[in-house]
Amino acid sequence: MSAIEVSALQKSYGQLRAVDEISFSVNQGEVFSLLGPNGAGKTTTIEILEGIRQRDGGNVRVLGVDPWTSGYALHKKLGIIPQGFTFFPKAKPKEAIQYYADLFGVTVDSSEILRKVVLDDAVNTYFEDLSGGQKQKVGLALSLVNNPEMLFLDEPTTGLDPQARRAVWEVIRELKKEGRSIMLTTHYLEEAEVLADRVAIMNKGKIAAIGTPAEIIAQHGSGERLEFRGDQKLADYLREHTNLDVGLDGNNLVRVRIGEKHDILVALESMERSGLDWADLKTRKDSLEDVFIKLVGFAIEEGGGIKQIGNSGRGA
Repeated sequence: MSAIEVSALQKSYGQLRAVDEISFSVNQGEVFSLLGPNGAGKTTTIEILEGIRQRDGGNVRVLGVDPWTSGYALHKKLGIIPQGFTFFPKAKPKEAIQYYADLFGVTVDSSEILRKVVLDDAVNTYFEDLSGGQKQKVGLALSLVNNPEMLFLDEPTTGLDPQARRAVWEVIRELKKEGRSIMLTTHYLEEAEVLADRVAIMNKGKIAAIGTPAEIIAQHGSGERLEFRGDQKLADYLREHTNLDVGLDGNNLVRVRIGEKHDILVALESMERSGLDWADLKTRKDSLEDVFIKLVGFAIEEGGGIKQIGNSGRGA
């Protein structure tokens, strides 16, 4: 049984179709990342999966049940970190865990949970005095109080410095090793590429691509290429003396598409024979972020803002 099954999911707000008949599944024990710019439909989709928003059409099953009609029972099996998580300023981590345990009516080992999220060194620190990374770890700790089968982590590392972000990554990896299913939303494409088993990219209410990061890059990326600094004469020379796909951008960056390793030797030999200047040679493959920009037309910036790169789109 899949942890999540979504079929032809729909949700509209007036004339705006926020979620437009999307379908996907999340396997048990995997990290699945839902990506997209603000307005893509991610938040609406997640809220429907969590049982806090009713859908207009389609079928949804989370841990085998309808999250809207069986929400009370389902929530006992879910761990959720909302975007922008915060807590009572004067509460200490152990107190926060006990508070949640009382709400769920369960008995927990607070010290063990804090050890699991690597926060046992801040047991006696007020929440308001914790670092950004430690506050996010409190959120992770609280999401584990009810020993959930499924975790929804919404922007768990937004605003953290690189060291704190990677510390949270390690906690997520450990949770995956325990067999928990994880739905991750993030504005950091590198984070999704590193952590997620599979990724779905949403845009304008639809899923533009779905698969492992490697599969999406292979399907939608530009492939491996040789890049170096050169001029129009060099680019023209390579086109005339090889069968390679050669491009030149406005910054004098020459790109040669590489179909097989032998193509690199062909390009280098031709560059040398040309007698023309070149510099800064390197090979490059597209990242998940490169493909995201290609599919969506936007680069996601810190805090979820967007920077238009290519064709714009509207979403919800």
